[in-house]
Amino acid sequence: MEAEDQKNELRNWAKRQRLSLSQQEVSDQSVAIANRLLTLPIWNRQNYHLFMTIESQKEVDTEPILTLLQGKDKRVILPRSHTDGTLSHYLLDEQTLLIKNRWGIPEPESGIEVKPDQLDVVFVPLLVADLSGNRIGYGKGYYDRFISELNPNALTIGLSLLDPVTKIEAVEAHDRALDLLVTPNGHYCFNSEKLAC
Repeated sequence: MEAEDQKNELRNWAKRQRLSLSQQEVSDQSVAIANRLLTLPIWNRQNYHLFMTIESQKEVDTEPILTLLQGKDKRVILPRSHTDGTLSHYLLDEQTLLIKNRWGIPEPESGIEVKPDQLDVVFVPLLVADLSGNRIGYGKGYYDRFISELNPNALTIGLSLLDPVTKIEAVEAHDRALDLLVTPNGHYCFNSEKLAC
């Protein structure tokens, strides 16, 4: 099987697996992910970038993580997508107005912009990841471009309702592996230089 065919097959498989979950299962498993994050040594930083959930795609519900971050008095930064395939990033505060974009993702309308190289931790959406930290997203490349702009010390943490597959074949030279993957059933560390877990 060609590598790109495998990528598309995994993407379609992951979508089917997620859509088969009930809303209650998504909610329970998202809380399990948040509880796992609580046990990991990732809380000594300040600027945390969090994606907002596409409910129709049964993505990880990030509300419990947002609650954790606010309870720990962290700075929360949210992305906004643009038609040219890029993201901009805004500090979440009391004045932030969230509006759903064309994919149903709540995004900040405007606010205090934060540059990618100022971020300490980035929670990364994905469809499926493998045991080396490679990820498959929706194929639009927003996060691939964004991750390439981060400072080298920033932590990238993939959140997935699905356990990792063994290997994703279609890894390209510009792809950057996750530092950590967290699922309802466990966590997987891929970069011991950045994170002792």
